[in-house]
Amino acid sequence: MNIVVFDSGIGGTSVLEHIQKKLPHAHYFYFMDNLYMPYGKLSLTDLHQRLLGTLKAAIQRVPRIDLIVVACNTASTQGLDMLRNSTHIPIVGVVPAIKPACIISKKNIGLLATPATVESSYTNTLIQQYALNKSVYLYGSTALVHLAEEKFWKGSISIAKVRDELQKLSIHSNVDCLVLGCTHFPFLKKEIQTVLGDQILLVDSGAAIAERAFYLMKDDSFDTLNPVPSLREPHLPQYFSTAPVPSTNIAVECISLT
Repeated sequence: MNIVVFDSGIGGTSVLEHIQKKLPHAHYFYFMDNLYMPYGKLSLTDLHQRLLGTLKAAIQRVPRIDLIVVACNTASTQGLDMLRNSTHIPIVGVVPAIKPACIISKKNIGLLATPATVESSYTNTLIQQYALNKSVYLYGSTALVHLAEEKFWKGSISIAKVRDELQKLSIHSNVDCLVLGCTHFPFLKKEIQTVLGDQILLVDSGAAIAERAFYLMKDDSFDTLNPVPSLREPHLPQYFSTAPVPSTNIAVECISLT
């Protein structure tokens, strides 16, 4: 089973980790378009062009793709339908966890995402559909995307940098549930929680996306020779990027999108 994961940077690996736990026997191929990271700053035309380029690159390099996971909220909210119309391969997207947050929250919720996700019509539709009796405060940040990348590649981050950005955003005191609406942000969960305090619950979509991937692939998750895939040694993902990465700890093949 071959599963391809897309993102503009390393944020999608937060989703990949959840999927690997549900489907440890699958082969994973991770494509990051870090040359154009973060996607939240791109025009819709440029975003669609990059996504189509990534799709083409994946099809060229992966013999038979069983599932594509677009592990980027911006790409999912603004390009999922376009991608699905461009291939027969099943595609799962990531959307902000507004519905579960509204169920959990006793006050009001906040959405912390990239500006493009915050401003998307899809996000507005989710809010109108599920936040019937709650206010939803919207916070857009690309700085946190870069801080998440820095933490991933360097292993640590100054909490002061996270605090400075959150102070600029000024999270409302009436928010008790904050949706991490960018797949990069779970890498900063510890720092965000420390800055905001335990009175705010942080929610992301990683586990839900893994459940969806498992549901779609469950018919292929067992074979007659090895009926317990969870006992098999998991395969290491293959990584591809469109720009050099600042670390040699992970083998990454640099590609160009044409």
